[in-house]
Amino acid sequence: MAVKPAPPARSTRLNIPVTGMTCAACQARVQRVLERTEGVDQATVSLMTNTATVRFDPGVVPANHLVELIRDSGYGAELPLDERGAVEEQEAQEAARVEEMQVLRRKALIALAAGAVAMLASMPLMAANAHHGAGTSDPFMRWTMERLDPGLRVVFPWLYAIPAATLSWGLLVLTAIVMMWAGRHFYVRAWKALRHGSSDMNTLIAIGTGSAFLFSMVATAAPGLFIERGMAPDVYYEAVIIIIAFILGGNALEARAKAGTSKAIRALIGLRPSIARVRRADGDRDVALDDVMEGDLVVVRPGERLPVDGVVEQGASAIDESMLTGEPMPVSRTAGDRVIGGTINGTGSLAYRATTLGSASVLSRIVRLMRDAQGSRAPIQRLADRVSAVFVPTIIVISAITFITWYFLADTAPVLRAFTAAVSVLIIACPCAMGLAVPTAVMVATGQGAKMGVLIKGGESLERAARADTVVIDKTGTVTEGRPAVVAVEALGTWSPDELLRVVGSLEQVSEHPLAAAIAGSAASRGLRLSPVEGFSSDTGRGVTGTVDGRAVVVGSATMMAQWGIGVDALAGWAAERARQAQTVVYADVDGELAGAVAIADPVRPTSAAAVRRLKAMGLDVVLLTGDIAATAQAVAGEVGIDRVVAGVLPQGKVDTVRELQGAGRVVIMAGDGINDAPALAGADVGVAMGSGTDVAIEAGDMALLRNDLGGVADAIALSRRTMRTMRQNLFWAFVYNVIGVPIAAGVLYPSMGILLSPILASAAMALSSVSVVTNSLRLGR
Repeated sequence: MAVKPAPPARSTRLNIPVTGMTCAACQARVQRVLERTEGVDQATVSLMTNTATVRFDPGVVPANHLVELIRDSGYGAELPLDERGAVEEQEAQEAARVEEMQVLRRKALIALAAGAVAMLASMPLMAANAHHGAGTSDPFMRWTMERLDPGLRVVFPWLYAIPAATLSWGLLVLTAIVMMWAGRHFYVRAWKALRHGSSDMNTLIAIGTGSAFLFSMVATAAPGLFIERGMAPDVYYEAVIIIIAFILGGNALEARAKAGTSKAIRALIGLRPSIARVRRADGDRDVALDDVMEGDLVVVRPGERLPVDGVVEQGASAIDESMLTGEPMPVSRTAGDRVIGGTINGTGSLAYRATTLGSASVLSRIVRLMRDAQGSRAPIQRLADRVSAVFVPTIIVISAITFITWYFLADTAPVLRAFTAAVSVLIIACPCAMGLAVPTAVMVATGQGAKMGVLIKGGESLERAARADTVVIDKTGTVTEGRPAVVAVEALGTWSPDELLRVVGSLEQVSEHPLAAAIAGSAASRGLRLSPVEGFSSDTGRGVTGTVDGRAVVVGSATMMAQWGIGVDALAGWAAERARQAQTVVYADVDGELAGAVAIADPVRPTSAAAVRRLKAMGLDVVLLTGDIAATAQAVAGEVGIDRVVAGVLPQGKVDTVRELQGAGRVVIMAGDGINDAPALAGADVGVAMGSGTDVAIEAGDMALLRNDLGGVADAIALSRRTMRTMRQNLFWAFVYNVIGVPIAAGVLYPSMGILLSPILASAAMALSSVSVVTNSLRLGR
């Protein structure tokens, strides 16, 4: 049975922006530092969102100390600005990401142009060096020279007239400039990692390109050392520049692909209009969104987007909420109804009172929830984390072994061949793909879920939902509309139906239960005067008691009546008939005598039967769980096609049912919407809170549906299964790329096929590996 640990009572949650992380090894190092800190209960570091999410005890470790720990590990970090809402924070992150992408692309293009010049200038050098030895040891450059050299001699004869030493020194200066400008961050980050006793992708790039540059510098300054030993004084300046260009290009493509994974959040942010029309004493005025105050009367014309959340005071219209809920049909909104900022007004005009603003708005809460989910980690990531922890040191060892092997076994130019192979091993190895394999899939899946009206709270929820084999569904508000209405009143003795409904409605007006609201609402709609209540008490799942007009009143189920010693046999036949019609019966006792009963019907949602069929087609067992009596529950279950029913259970009974299923080896998804469902939602492997649900239920759930449709549960499970397939594909290709690529770069195919990989081609393969993983994840958004 999966147990979801609750955070310690004193813990605080903080999202810290982290800069400078480039691969899985960076991510693992920051997380390791935070996890080992006293007072930190949990730390999750995301390479995709560049954030560290820390749950900690501020009484043991202050937040600014956590920032200092991250900085001391070699990365940048700042405390977040608490006063900013999630939307504003996300906008700032998006702006930083766009700027980073533009800088990377600019550096990559300039480095690539410099690489083309360096390659052109290297042709005369390679031709000259061929007279001193075996020629260049880089197979790609040798292949290029053989095909381009004759033509270049015709087109650029002046180039071949330049002394080799001059060309070599010119290339040295050009390469140094590219390394110090375009590739500077590789070396700075590698040095920081070395100072802290660790290594990452930057270490491999710095060692590979740095050793190639130093080797070339010696060949330029003292070519005689090579010629005396029968070797060509090869230089690798063009390889260094092109490797840097390809890696920067790969990083730019990766940044662009990452931006695609957060497209859903950008779409949500784009729902906010910048201007709101507010009614003041001197008339309607357009004001900036930030100037809208709680309590302002906001005016919206037909076709306009609602700027903030609020409650309608005047007018009526149909609101298009599809961008938030995934529900295609506009929803009718009149006086007293809640409206959500970012939705689109239909043909009517509305005036509504602004309620929640800024970080408390529905849109900001959704964005924050999505950001938290995208920064979370799925358990499947642990394998990649374990490999990443030893990846870079292992590659360095393999590179050293490659150099030694080639040095002793190569038949010609052993130093040059050994050097080329060793550099290729360093360059082709890619821990980035492993670090991005899971987070990219989580980011795209959470974004796609939001477009479908499904809010997913993290990668762990996705993974558990993909393994689920049982779906437990609450009846009221989940399978049914959740808007019950009184359909019959049966009065006994001297009681009239209206007087009985008035007394029962008076007591129920204090309760928060949906059935209570239906009774009180029905009484009010009939013009009955509701009396104040004294001594109100609620017995969750059974009923309520209190004093109305000086009389002791007990209202509730047959179980509640039995608990108070009140017999209901007089209404047995009437109640049985109502139960067969899927109606719920609520009994009323006044001053110790049974006064009658009220029958309440909650219609089944039109989409529930199709959703249940879909869940069954996916191989899931569906269980209906309700506190209602068995006859009513069976009637609803029969209407939607559910075979197994557990009825008459209290909140603890719902938890016990979930645990019983888990004890039998089932992975359970629980879907519900009420306060009484919250314990079961928290206890299930995956809790799904329905869109009509209370804040308590939504908080307890692992997923939340923004629309009142059970089909959203099927959507969430289908998306989770697709996401897990994508994660496994990404991890497979990330591992296979390194398992195959590193040996090829080391030269295992050379004895049988004569293939020796060029460092330039190795850098291109490395850059494309990360891009391919991100691109595969983007398919989830289709």
